[in-house]
Amino acid sequence: MRAAIEAFDTGADVGIVSKLHPTRSHSGAAEGGINAALGNAAEDSPETHAFDTVKGSDYLGDQDAIEILAAEAPGDIYQLEHWGCVFSRNDEGKLAQRPFGAAGSPRTVYSADITGHVLIHVLYEQLMRRQEQGPLEVYEEYFGWRLVIEDGRCVGVVCWDLVKGGLKLVTGKSIVLATGGMGRIYRATTNAYACNGDGMAMALHAGLPLKDMEFMQFHPTTLYPSGVLITEGCRGEGGFLINRDGERFMARYAPNALELASRDVVSRSETTEIEGGRGVNGSVLLDLRHLGAERINTKLPGSRELAMTFAGVDPIYDPIPVRPGAHYHMGGVATDNWGATELPGLYAAGEVACVSVHGANRLGGNSLMETITFGRRAGQAAAEQALVSPNGRTASGAASLADAERDLKKLLDRSEGERPWKIRDELGATMLENFGVFRYPDRMESQLDTIQALRERYEHVVVEDKGDVFNTDLTQALELGSMLDLAWVMVQAGLARQESRGAHSRPSDFPDRDDERFLHHSITRWEDDAPVLSTEDVRMTKYQPEVRSY
Repeated sequence: MRAAIEAFDTGADVGIVSKLHPTRSHSGAAEGGINAALGNAAEDSPETHAFDTVKGSDYLGDQDAIEILAAEAPGDIYQLEHWGCVFSRNDEGKLAQRPFGAAGSPRTVYSADITGHVLIHVLYEQLMRRQEQGPLEVYEEYFGWRLVIEDGRCVGVVCWDLVKGGLKLVTGKSIVLATGGMGRIYRATTNAYACNGDGMAMALHAGLPLKDMEFMQFHPTTLYPSGVLITEGCRGEGGFLINRDGERFMARYAPNALELASRDVVSRSETTEIEGGRGVNGSVLLDLRHLGAERINTKLPGSRELAMTFAGVDPIYDPIPVRPGAHYHMGGVATDNWGATELPGLYAAGEVACVSVHGANRLGGNSLMETITFGRRAGQAAAEQALVSPNGRTASGAASLADAERDLKKLLDRSEGERPWKIRDELGATMLENFGVFRYPDRMESQLDTIQALRERYEHVVVEDKGDVFNTDLTQALELGSMLDLAWVMVQAGLARQESRGAHSRPSDFPDRDDERFLHHSITRWEDDAPVLSTEDVRMTKYQPEVRSY
């Protein structure tokens, strides 16, 4: 939405293709806040924000992109506030800021613990305002399936119309991918059911490189057993993590930062406690009781409601059972600092893209900021390109549409075979077991074999619903194909990275970070129906690698 707003304001005709009604997008589930160095709670600066992000990325983040994010974030926050974002405020009336993990200053701006919900509605309101001025179209419940490429340019997307049925072609002079992440590859995840890596798979199969695909962040506090996110803001407000013995165990793993160490550190610590027999039914406990009812109800009302609804626990009186769950994918479609991919006419922003500002581990609060800052930049660049592009809407897309219709007919004509959900469930369970918080060589090798077996079974899946209207049976089958290919890409890159860095931890064979051999990005392309891996240098400016400590 931020890209569309900027493209419209730059002077372009804009259309949004969305698998969901926009305000049902997964960004609405983001809770804790959005980072910008405003300095309202303590001394801060964009330079400090940039350093914290580089350090948190385990030095795999591209530093020029990180510096852009940190420098432009304050202006973007003020613009959101002027548009109507109701951010929480401090006693002086300034925008309130709370501490978040691995941050050198309290810089996370927030709206209680429903920040994403507030942002997404304000942006949609801005879209509707511009729609009245026109032309700006929103194609709701269009499932993007394949990119359309003609004469070496991306000129559109082949979509499945969920409401009316049938394949539809949406063309344009520039295309921005903003399809989000792929957490549903895992069984335990904070991600919505829509987060299946659609955009990454579209780009991959169009010949584009994906970057750093081995890095899946596990959020330390997902509700047990549902996997619903419990915000890092709970720890930012002073919450403790305790084990079955009541011990505040983070003192053993990160004696200085404690619960506000980076997410990879906290997730590994929790997993170690659970695997060591010090957990409670496969979880640890998030204790907010000492904060008191007033603070919980004022600062964390959404988290309290989630705990009561999905775990039957009122955090005012009892600790919340939590465990690590797949949360955010640091990798994605490789772009430059304006969101441009190597394919002319195609841009990407947000979790689908890898600029890379997150490197091997994302800091909490940086993802919402990335969607705004780089969404804005991608929208501007795409619009400027469209305004000078000679082709686009004149593209026919006939060949791409015909290929898609042929493949879709082949799938729908199949009357016997396995239902997709069985394969999807096995993929999620085995990825969690074999490519989770800790990665072991034998398990990763086993997972590659599992993925190949699942891909073979996928060739014979049957879609029982042959209808046109709201055929989610069909869209889930198409999503599964993308997920299987992306899982292969992830595990292949993980096996090749013989070190431990950020969210990629190999405790049994390569427990240390190896800057000499692996201070580089993983680059994956799809060739001859298989992923092919190469490397690319990290873009450095002034921050040299050092040992992380918390």
